Amino acid sequence: MELRNTPAEDLDKFIEDNLLPNRDFCMKVKYAINTICGFLKERCFQNNSQPVRVSKVVKGGSSGKGTTIKDHSDADLVVFLSPLTSFKNQLRLREEYIKEIKKQLEACQREKEFDVKFEIQSSGLFGPRSLSFTLRSPQLQEGVNFDVLPAFDALGQHFGHYRPDPQIYVRLIRECTQVQREGEFSTCFTELQRDFLKQRPTKLKSLIRLVKHWYQLCLKRIGKPLPQQYALELLTVYAWEQGSQKTEFSTAEGFHTVLKLIIKYQYLCIYWTVYYNFENPDIEKYLNKQINKPRPVILDPADPTGNLGGNPHSWSRLASEAEDWLSYSCFKKKDESSVGSWNVPVEES
Repeated sequence: MELRNTPAEDLDKFIEDNLLPNRDFCMKVKYAINTICGFLKERCFQNNSQPVRVSKVVKGGSSGKGTTIKDHSDADLVVFLSPLTSFKNQLRLREEYIKEIKKQLEACQREKEFDVKFEIQSSGLFGPRSLSFTLRSPQLQEGVNFDVLPAFDALGQHFGHYRPDPQIYVRLIRECTQVQREGEFSTCFTELQRDFLKQRPTKLKSLIRLVKHWYQLCLKRIGKPLPQQYALELLTVYAWEQGSQKTEFSTAEGFHTVLKLIIKYQYLCIYWTVYYNFENPDIEKYLNKQINKPRPVILDPADPTGNLGGNPHSWSRLASEAEDWLSYSCFKKKDESSVGSWNVPVEES
């Protein structure tokens, strides 16, 4: 049954049947990720003319956050390299390392270790931002899509509940402002983005999967431009934090709340102070500037320079879809009345 025709009380079953990845799928993706991580750490930069140390490879995206959707086999891998010693340095040198990774993957392909198909993603003025490819091997029934992103290790080693030294963000703000590329270095904070979502209740992650599925349906129907999918993941977390905070809740109410927030996009101002806050005067000045930008404002909880609010036109298009969806069965009780929504504030000034 399609999502729009699924009764509200059956949404949990819809998620279980259609969106939750099964064990075989998870094992396949894990095998593929381990293959590429091993390649990056042990082989990729062995013969480089200048010594290159891989300090860590971090799994980002939905695989890292625990919000993967069934049969959507995508993985983001951020590889932290020793020659990338600053944010601006990452901007200047990342193309060189993307080319080297591609070259070494091609060598593996010639040796028939595995098969890859490439598509380099461009970031416009500053050249390629990531290397995209599909990994295929006899052990995999189908390909797994990867984005590999070289990055500066701004955080270093950290454990548990970690709040970065404010000077890391002061430096980020300064260098972002100098090159006029706000949000460009979010990859450096992938671990924090992952941790922000990974420890959330299982049912909240299921709601995030449902919202992502709905987003993909909208993308297929009306195409781009739409807001970033990550913005909707954060909007879902915000809706749950403000409206529920329970490990068990009505999925239909949560879904309804998220769509109503999308409709109110012109009033949204959302940010968190988990990893950065207003205590440092430089960060305070910058944050005040960010939260006074035109709505919607949704700041990346790991990166204060990343405003995921984006283009109001893209939100307007998604809001029109959300309006239409509110009349569908997935938001109706058995007596055809609305499931209702959580009481979640938005800034209305």
